[in-house]
Amino acid sequence: MTEHSLGIVGWREWGTFPEIGNERVKIKVDTGAKTSCLHAFKIKPFQKNKQKWVRVWLHPEQESDREVVCEFPVFDRRAVSDSGGHVTNRYVIKTPIIIGDQQFDIELTLTNRDNMTFRMLLGRRALEGRFLVNSAESYLAGE
Repeated sequence: MTEHSLGIVGWREWGTFPEIGNERVKIKVDTGAKTSCLHAFKIKPFQKNKQKWVRVWLHPEQESDREVVCEFPVFDRRAVSDSGGHVTNRYVIKTPIIIGDQQFDIELTLTNRDNMTFRMLLGRRALEGRFLVNSAESYLAGE
């Protein structure tokens, strides 16, 4: 894909998760983060068909206690540094996301973001080859 055929996103966007009941989540685009992350206020690992899975409790909307519970196979576990330099070992899941007119699989680390403004960060790996960022604008991919 050439630079001119990439989509353009603002510093915040909406993302829809087809495999999580088409939940819409407000996203902060974060070029400083390598991996994307999703807010999960509770994570419970379990076994299913001899595979590692996680049951995840989400609050998809900011300033709302509405809960969504979903299950994913564990894609990976990674040591991730937060913006304060603290390293945590996080579960990684893989699921489709829709941003604007693009749908693609995304790797998401799961962490509690209750005290953060945004329920999700969209990192460089998800942006690469798909989007350019206009940091002065919001919701360029559409509401």
